[in-house]
Amino acid sequence: MKKRLATIMMAILVLAGYWGYQQIEEIPESGTSQKQKVQAVESTTYKELATLEYDGKNQVVQINQNRPTFTKEELATNQTPGQTFSDLDALNRVGVANALLNKSLMPNTDREPLYVNPTGWRNKKITVNGKSDWLYNRSHLIGYQLTGENNNVKNLMTGTRSLNTPGMLEYENQIANYMKETGHEVRYRVTPVFRGDELVARGVQLEAQSIQDQKIAFNVYIFNVQEGVLIHYEDGTSEMRNS
Repeated sequence: MKKRLATIMMAILVLAGYWGYQQIEEIPESGTSQKQKVQAVESTTYKELATLEYDGKNQVVQINQNRPTFTKEELATNQTPGQTFSDLDALNRVGVANALLNKSLMPNTDREPLYVNPTGWRNKKITVNGKSDWLYNRSHLIGYQLTGENNNVKNLMTGTRSLNTPGMLEYENQIANYMKETGHEVRYRVTPVFRGDELVARGVQLEAQSIQDQKIAFNVYIFNVQEGVLIHYEDGTSEMRNS
């Protein structure tokens, strides 16, 4: 009897773990690449996202089964396109950025050089797999190609090169191409996720939903990491990992 109870309890624990945390390898949905391995978790709150740890393989994590969490009001038609940014917090860190995107907001001029230094900006050249490049980018929350917002301190965070490109850029391109092709609108929200008083975000959550149809719909979290580098998120300093 005791052995049977132990077996049943073990089965329940395994099923519970699988339900809460699972690996999904080929997901041909909006917001993912068919060649991209995507991790899926049930985390939905800011606090839960801040505790996630990068597994060394999957930089992109699907949240809430890849479904965004906008309200009916946020997805209503006949709204005025625009964007809003959170005020910097007591540590001068950026917060949530919201936008109702429309083709009319997209810039028709080249982006000017960036000069704003966000929190944790301790940039340096690194060499990984024989390639030398800068570790960090000044990463836009709302991408320049979507609204033309550039040197705005409320819209720039310290992001690794891989977070910026291909990480965030892949999703921004999906939205931009969709708006160019259809002329439709997209509700978009970007949430930088910090742990405690750290100056560099652990990652960013991207949520998007097209207003007139369901062709754009994703909810993902991208880890702010770089291959071969150990980042000290408390101040932005870094060191190369031992191979």
